[in-house]
Amino acid sequence: MGFGPRGWGMAMLAGAAMTIAVASCGFLLGACVGVLGAWAKISGGPVLRTMADGYTTILRGVPDLLVIYLFYFGAGAVLTPIGRLFGASGFISLPGFAAGALAIGVVSGAYHTEVFRGAFRAVSRGEIEAAIASGMSPSLMLRRIIGPLTLRHAVPGLGNVWQLTLKESALVSVTGLVELLRQSQIGAGSTRQPFYFFVTAGALYLLITAISGQGFRLAEQRFSRGVRRA
Repeated sequence: MGFGPRGWGMAMLAGAAMTIAVASCGFLLGACVGVLGAWAKISGGPVLRTMADGYTTILRGVPDLLVIYLFYFGAGAVLTPIGRLFGASGFISLPGFAAGALAIGVVSGAYHTEVFRGAFRAVSRGEIEAAIASGMSPSLMLRRIIGPLTLRHAVPGLGNVWQLTLKESALVSVTGLVELLRQSQIGAGSTRQPFYFFVTAGALYLLITAISGQGFRLAEQRFSRGVRRA
């Protein structure tokens, strides 16, 4: 497991970097989807509300691995006919990273939706009414009142969604992506020392979790300034 010419240290770190990259892209994509989903559930009409309810119900009810398979192989079924219209030949599919990040983003978006919706509901109506009474424009009220107060309540839930997203990243190896767990399997198969590689992978996962958890705690403290804890 050293870092020399025959060591696997750099390969494991590269796998950890790939895990962070795909999980981060999926988490950010899910956050964007979650904002739209929460808006649809809170302020959308009956059609948008029904669509958002269906989205969160379905994506939280099916296995994450199935969603990854659908994105990876389903994208090929869609892109290949389109490519033939433009003269391309052969099977066209999404790169493993893109398929994995999109699938994780869509799945985590369902959880983000519920986190943002619950956080917005937790904002005091009196503070919003005070902002309206003071003559704030909708964009200014969103930037100075609704956004910060919603994030104050959402950060703990977002931390949990990040943990789920990080663990889901181990599933994207089915698309051919060499992330941390896949790199551990390769190393274990090559050296016949699975214990050392999987223990190292577990330690790296815990390290990523600890660092990201500290980041979320700092974010929670920042958005909770001036609030006395019970």
